Amino acid sequence: MEKSAFRCVECNKNALELHRDYSNGILKITLCDSCQKPVDKYIEYDPVIILIDAILCKTQAFRHILFNTSLNIHWKLCVFCLLCEAYLRWSVLHQGSEQSSDPADIIRYTKEWDFYGMFGLATLELVAFCGGVFCFLWLSVGLLGAGPQPLDHQQLLRALLLSCYGKVLLIPAVIWEHDYSPLCLGLIKLFVLTSNSQAIRVVLNSSRRLSLMAVIAGLLSETCMDLIFQKLSQNLPNLLTFW
Repeated sequence: MEKSAFRCVECNKNALELHRDYSNGILKITLCDSCQKPVDKYIEYDPVIILIDAILCKTQAFRHILFNTSLNIHWKLCVFCLLCEAYLRWSVLHQGSEQSSDPADIIRYTKEWDFYGMFGLATLELVAFCGGVFCFLWLSVGLLGAGPQPLDHQQLLRALLLSCYGKVLLIPAVIWEHDYSPLCLGLIKLFVLTSNSQAIRVVLNSSRRLSLMAVIAGLLSETCMDLIFQKLSQNLPNLLTFW
């Protein structure tokens, strides 16, 4: 990571280094020139503590992960979460249906294609969400100058994908295959949106209102994509019959 990319986790000011390496392996954490606090206290913390603070949506933990680490698992995490979400939707769709072990059973292949359809729908919803967020921020920050910092599309996309880690909570539902409580799934969705809002706020160093409005814009875009997909699914048999 380039030195210019370091940020103080307390005041968000740029820093040249996180620590100094003296002789005999002695490390000393660098103090921020602005707030006189450690630039990044999390470099001494256990990863579990960092994860807990990230789950609690602490600004310092988000700054550490987004600015002071080279964590590049956002694409892998994104695909993994999409697979879990697709399997959850697919299992709900076919809940109570009879299972067949016959390799030549056409119903089995139909169910398999349904899973691919659910994965595609989850991917489209994520693309729509990110697109809605980007469009809103481009209008508010890029054109109107509502944010204190310019819009970094690559960093913002990385932050949005990493902040979707809350979807990993879908894993227990996938493993245990119990009835899926709408309240439980709603709470997971709310947690993911809260993390998205905090990630936007940290990347742009903006107000909480701006980040919340960006998340709402992304959620509206995602909902519109879901409604369009449902309409197409309902009208597809009629279109095939017409042709």
